[in-house]
Amino acid sequence: MTCVDIGNQKELESVAAKLGTLVKVGDVICMTGDLGAGKTTFTQSFANGLEVNDYVTSPTFTLINEYEGRIPLYHFDVYRINHISEMEDLGYEEYFYGEGVCVVEWASLIEEVLPDDRLWIEIKVTGIESRRICFNATNAYYEEMVKELL
Repeated sequence: MTCVDIGNQKELESVAAKLGTLVKVGDVICMTGDLGAGKTTFTQSFANGLEVNDYVTSPTFTLINEYEGRIPLYHFDVYRINHISEMEDLGYEEYFYGEGVCVVEWASLIEEVLPDDRLWIEIKVTGIESRRICFNATNAYYEEMVKELL
């Protein structure tokens, strides 16, 4: 696991946007962190790195939003999921193994259906604007991505 301390929202946005420039089709980014830690802010800036022109909002009630960019972005927010079968109803496999990049907020809630190969990002609140972002790569591909990112 590799962690970086972020002093303010601008720094968080910068890291997220850079990550958006590094990802490829089929990548799965799993995010965890307390309410208000910055998962959606991170995803919005990540989308900027993917050249998404739409305003990115958290799909809290719809569970998934799709955006067109350099690569399609599939943004999941599974905070309100009650049972893993709801993921099956969404056709999650078409997204996880499809032609886009997936960002999953609250990913630990659906860990059993996530692909084995993924990048975990945990955002920890360390102050009013400061955060600690920890990256946990599940394979060498994501390890290299994190090295390039930081």
